[in-house]
Order: sequence, then structure tokens, then C-alpha cells
Amino acid sequence: MKQTVQVDLWEIERSCKERGYQLICGADEAGAGPLAGPVYAGAVILPEGLILEGLNDSKKVTPKRRDRLFEEIQEKAIAWAVASVDEKEIDAINILNARMKAMEMAIQALKPAPDYALIDGNRDKGITIAHETVVKGDGRSANIAAASILAKVSRDRYMEEMAKLYPEYEFERHKGYGTKLHFELLMKYGPCPIHRRSFLKKLEAAQSED
Repeated sequence: MKQTVQVDLWEIERSCKERGYQLICGADEAGAGPLAGPVYAGAVILPEGLILEGLNDSKKVTPKRRDRLFEEIQEKAIAWAVASVDEKEIDAINILNARMKAMEMAIQALKPAPDYALIDGNRDKGITIAHETVVKGDGRSANIAAASILAKVSRDRYMEEMAKLYPEYEFERHKGYGTKLHFELLMKYGPCPIHRRSFLKKLEAAQSED
């Protein structure tokens, strides 16, 4: 019989405390892959040992639970911040640099300021405070998981607002990701102002061949 292993979401933070760090934040981003809209990042400092029911990688949490956690994290965190880099800047500096810039902006916006950061993934370009990267950190660290919730919910809500501005693209359904529906609507209407042009080069090349 298969057993579920309960992950200790505070193990990494305790290790940081043992090394002398006091205020530890987690940082994560949402929206690296979509064809439209900004990339968002969250940064969070939770009270040590805080247990939030259902907290996990935002991709593994239902939208309803994400919304509940979004409010709870903001209410209970020592500090939290959300930052974004828009589609035009993504096109100018590339998505990796945009992701890292958004995370750095969110970390820098925290008050009180952290003295150490846990960064989701394996990239850390542009992160200026003492930090470490944590692969799949949104399922291993409470602070990173909380940051992933803030980033995901903030971005989804933004794309729902954009759906009102550009209803023909049905952003409320796919949030800008490259779904079959989104590609069909792009082929029909062409890109709108919030589409990432650098992500659409292959699509535009295919259209020009028709």
C-alpha cells in the first residue's frame, strides 16, 4: 500500500536559522510560459512555523483554495509583496531576466527587509541579498509556497481583467497560456497589445507563409 510522505515545509527555513539568519523570505514567480501578459512574482516572510491548511505549490492547489490562501497569507505574513514585469519588457530583456527582475523587485519591496531569501528554481541572476536557490521549492518551503500563491492569484486576476478589455481572446479561460483555444483565437484575430511578441514569432511566421 502506497503511503503519502508529509513534507516538512519548514525544514529549509530552520536550516537557515541555524546559520544565523533571522528574517527569511521565499520568492517565486508565475506566468513564465504564457503568450500574453506580465510575469508576476511574490515574496513572503511568514511567522516561523506557521501552518496554513492546504499550502503547497500553487499549481497543485485548486483556484478556490488559492483565493482563500491568498487572503490568509496577506493577513498573517510578517511581510509580503507582489511585483510584475510587463510583456513589453519581457520582449526587450527576455523571460528569464524578466522573471528574475520581478522576484528581485518583490524581495526589495518587503518591509521589514529580509536578511536571506529562498529562490524557487535553479537561477538567481540579479538577486542582490544573501540567498539560495531551491529546486521545486514551492513544494518544499512554506515561504516559497506562499509566494507562489500570491504570484499566481495576482496574475490570474490581472488576466481576468484583461479578458474584459480584450474579450475576443477569452483570457479568463486560459490566462494567456498557449492552449488550443488561445492559438485558434490568435490565428483568427492576430495579437493584441498584451501579447508577448517574442513568444509569437513562430506563429507569425506560419501566418506569413499562408
